[in-house]
Amino acid sequence: MSSAVETGTWQLDPARSTVGVRHKTMWGMVTVKGNFTGLAGGGEVGPDGSASGSITLDAASLDTKNAKRDTHLRSADFFDADRHPELTFAVGSATTGDDKTVQVAGQLTARGISRPQTFTAHLTEASADAVTLAAEFTVDREQFSMGWNQLGMMRGHTTVAASLRFVRATS
Repeated sequence: MSSAVETGTWQLDPARSTVGVRHKTMWGMVTVKGNFTGLAGGGEVGPDGSASGSITLDAASLDTKNAKRDTHLRSADFFDADRHPELTFAVGSATTGDDKTVQVAGQLTARGISRPQTFTAHLTEASADAVTLAAEFTVDREQFSMGWNQLGMMRGHTTVAASLRFVRATS
């Protein structure tokens, strides 16, 4: 992540991080929103500014404030959380720009299917002890075998919004 983020090992602060999703349903008239409450991760920034790491989400932790819908999202129609309990994003590269943006490329894995994913994150905090990145990107859920779409109610891509705070890992 270049000189904006100091070299070393960083650990996700789950209490101060959020990962949420938004998807239009009911033929585009209703936006369903939810947040993953189980998240973990970390990474390392090398002396050359290169970054690697991963974020893991507990698939069963998605909370949309509707228990019946959450149960359906955990089912084989969507996340299949019993067989695939985690969603992961593994960072392949992260390059910081002059404008506090970070170009991130990696692999998103859901339901045991991995696909390349790129997005631009924004560095909202960068100190010696903490780094916060905010990002928003879209995912085509059908690429991960989540094509359930009764009566054509769910069209388009799902938006993922994340604010991830990392703290310097202690030895």
